[in-house]
Amino acid sequence: MAQFIELDLDQGANLIKDDGSVLNIANYSFTSSMRKSFYSSSVAANLTVTVANTSNGNIILSLNAATTSNIKAGRYLFDVKQIDNSSVTTRLVEGIITVLPQVTK
Repeated sequence: MAQFIELDLDQGANLIKDDGSVLNIANYSFTSSMRKSFYSSSVAANLTVTVANTSNGNIILSLNAATTSNIKAGRYLFDVKQIDNSSVTTRLVEGIITVLPQVTK
């Protein structure tokens, strides 16, 4: 079962999240996106997944301020999927991102 986490995202700001879990992730690729619901046909944003340390399994999820500025305030679902060399996909993390509205634009 995937780990569940909740994130708050300030609209118009950068999001950086290091999940801190330990897993050897050499030879894997990752993908992550957020949607308003499981059934949404459109993606609100694709999160950038950066491998910080392959042997310790640290990844960093990020979105830049220009991207977050274009996301409507509210709650979104997201997940992070790991893909191995044989195209086997495993969902590692899932959760909720709450986009908080910005005042200063």
